[in-house]
Amino acid sequence: MFTLRRWWDRHWLQVVLVGLTLGTAWVIEQTQGAAIFEVYQSLTRPFQSNPNQQEKLINARVQEMLVQLSQLQTENQKLKQLLGYVAERKQPGIVAPIVGHSADQWWQEVTLGRGTKHGIQVGSYVMAPGGLVGRVVSVTPHTSRVLLISDAASRVGVMVSRSHQMGYMRGQDSHKAVMQFFDKVLDVRPGDVLVTSSVSQLFPSGLPVGRVESLNLQKSPAPEAAIEFTAPISYLEWVVVYPPTSE
Repeated sequence: MFTLRRWWDRHWLQVVLVGLTLGTAWVIEQTQGAAIFEVYQSLTRPFQSNPNQQEKLINARVQEMLVQLSQLQTENQKLKQLLGYVAERKQPGIVAPIVGHSADQWWQEVTLGRGTKHGIQVGSYVMAPGGLVGRVVSVTPHTSRVLLISDAASRVGVMVSRSHQMGYMRGQDSHKAVMQFFDKVLDVRPGDVLVTSSVSQLFPSGLPVGRVESLNLQKSPAPEAAIEFTAPISYLEWVVVYPPTSE
């Protein structure tokens, strides 16, 4: 017994270390190192690279500003094109942004961000690159409501530019309209350009409106033509407003 105690006093540290080593080896084998990995992660986490919250917010703000810059560049380019269009017409007009365009009245009307404070009146006609868009039907000091020529209730006196054959055009709540001719014998073909007629009471004559897409010569009581608008009504962002024809 005395011999065993002397041996333990000399070698107890080695025995404990061997036991710990064997125990650790068994744990690693049973858990496939998961426990050791978790301990390592908890010890080294404070030293791992991790962007702080302020850096993330700055990066997000930079991305937002880049998107805004791209949007401003696009709008600036469109506005330059519109101003060039105004200069070509050599007639004073009011450039106005479209600020309201409801989904259920997409082809019926739009709201402009200009009103009586800017010189817009009821009856003013509205143009865009490509041609006629509509007519102002109500105004406030800072906004205007425009009835589009694509509205099913809209009627516009038009004529075929090449042959001067006349009729009236009605909207179809889409990017196309229908023209009903006054004459039964026609000199009209697909591709012909339509302009407002000289007998129109709402618009000055000669404003481009659309192109003949197809003809229905059998339509009664008068032939009809399917018309595609030349102004991109469905995705306009800016327009030009001109005084009523009575002025």
